[in-house]
Amino acid sequence: MKRLATLTALVAFAAAAQAAPETYVIDNSQTSSLFSYRALGLSNQTHRFEKISGKVVFDHAARTGSADVMIDATSVNTGNSLLDEHIQAADFFDTANHPAIIFKSTRMTLDGEQPSMSGNLTIKGVTRPVTLAVSNFQCMQDPSFKLESCGAQATVTIRRSDFNMGKHAFLVSNDITLNLAIKAVKPQPVLQVASRDPGR
Repeated sequence: MKRLATLTALVAFAAAAQAAPETYVIDNSQTSSLFSYRALGLSNQTHRFEKISGKVVFDHAARTGSADVMIDATSVNTGNSLLDEHIQAADFFDTANHPAIIFKSTRMTLDGEQPSMSGNLTIKGVTRPVTLAVSNFQCMQDPSFKLESCGAQATVTIRRSDFNMGKHAFLVSNDITLNLAIKAVKPQPVLQVASRDPGR
């Protein structure tokens, strides 16, 4: 009887552990952060940030979760060093005083017609509530590194004037679209990672 009770408890514990939310760490090498705007009212321009970090917590059973994302604003890359400096200046991101763009979700729902992440976006020291539209969310084992991974696309359009960046409206549109293509991997124990080292 005791053995049956112990076995039942172990099965229940294993099921609960499997259903628990899991944490994934953003892989900067396979994550991109793009921002787009209309320049001079003529053409759309798209640039990128090179450094993104953070984590995603996902409950597979409930199809809910959360995300914390930090974008290094000093890593902006327009392909033009002078423009990079201008974007980082006080009129725009003011990276000398506010080097990071931070998004902290308060709610992530992946069911329904439009999956989304709602939360707080902080740019240049100003925090505003936003909702990102989520698409192409999928979790699977990475075929190359055999690591459990999750990926998704998240998009939101904001007004730069809401974040104290409203100057030069005649040159740059007030609406800015931020697009995140995120890949996050489940952290592995050190011994497990070492066992996968092809040089061993």
